[in-house]
Amino acid sequence: MTMRSASDHPSNHAEARLGTSPPVLSDTLDATPIASVHAHAYKIPTDAPEADGTFEWNSTTLVVVEIEAGGRVGLGYTYTDASAVALIRDTLSDVLLHRHAGRIRALTQQLWRRVRNIGRSGLAATAISALDFALWDLNARLLDAPLVQLLGGMARERVQIYGSGGFTSYDDMRLREQLARWVNEDGCRAVKMKVGSHPEHDPQRVAAAREAIGDAALFVDANGALTVNGALRCAERFAEHGVAWFEEPVSSDDLDGMRRVRDAAPATMDIAAGEYAYTSDDFRRLLDAQALDVLQADATRCGGVTGFMQAAQLCDAWHMPLSAHCAPALHRHLAAAAPCLRHIEWFHDHVRIESMLFDGAPKPDHGTIAPDLSRPGCGLEFKRADAARFAL
Repeated sequence: MTMRSASDHPSNHAEARLGTSPPVLSDTLDATPIASVHAHAYKIPTDAPEADGTFEWNSTTLVVVEIEAGGRVGLGYTYTDASAVALIRDTLSDVLLHRHAGRIRALTQQLWRRVRNIGRSGLAATAISALDFALWDLNARLLDAPLVQLLGGMARERVQIYGSGGFTSYDDMRLREQLARWVNEDGCRAVKMKVGSHPEHDPQRVAAAREAIGDAALFVDANGALTVNGALRCAERFAEHGVAWFEEPVSSDDLDGMRRVRDAAPATMDIAAGEYAYTSDDFRRLLDAQALDVLQADATRCGGVTGFMQAAQLCDAWHMPLSAHCAPALHRHLAAAAPCLRHIEWFHDHVRIESMLFDGAPKPDHGTIAPDLSRPGCGLEFKRADAARFAL
């Protein structure tokens, strides 16, 4: 099998691909059986020890899924535990094998039904997310079209990114250097740092970050590390330095606590959460609770393309801004198509991994990224030889 390269799809074909209406999955696609499903895990060391308010780590595990049908291979991936590979191989792949590739909705529903007795959230959701994304990518490649076209076309040509890292394990010098680089070199209009490991030190760290980035917007993320009262005390201090976004000040499982923080936080500060939503029910509960100002969705966790676009539709109905969480190379087509989309998180770990292991990974242009309309599908090719040294 030969995968097409970018040179096979010159950019001057992009307008033809992005016509006035999206392609329809034809009878031919419906009759294209899935020939194989493969999943592999890779453990990539971080470039320095990393930590947030509740966790420390020194590596990131990437699970890559490939689905073949009709002589093309669809690509999907997620950041999860390596045990997702066994779940895909032993439990989920049988749902897809020999079924018709074009019937994405039916296949995805069957994947969710298969994990009914296992539990949908967590590992199962991340595995299904990778498979769902690979199905969408496969169908776009079979149609020789960019993925965004299957999603209804582009709501925006370019998507804003915000630099994200600023781990609590960093000293002030590294924190300043990282945040300033995103603003000065990549053109980001906003950056985010971690807080919550040592709340008593965070106001000083936030002050150092503000000095480094000038007038750019400053976001903080506690990863659910704080109590309601602790979060409100921090919010008051952070507001002195113009913090415009407070992510998961308390656990997003504590909907009442999230709502209490949102109700009492400074009006200039958005409260954000949603990265640990795995299903549309999770998103609906967050919205029903009126617990946030911006909903986050992560296609590597919430059911892939299908789940992310469901979150986007909920945000559209609720008049709620949506932000794509991490995995920027995977999210760029989805973000270009989603209504109410505000930005994509340009997360340090994932940017580094995607630039190393995927041909076609995006590069910032004045703080934005865009789908590559000259390539079919998501526009990525997995660099298997480069990834081999990280294989589990």
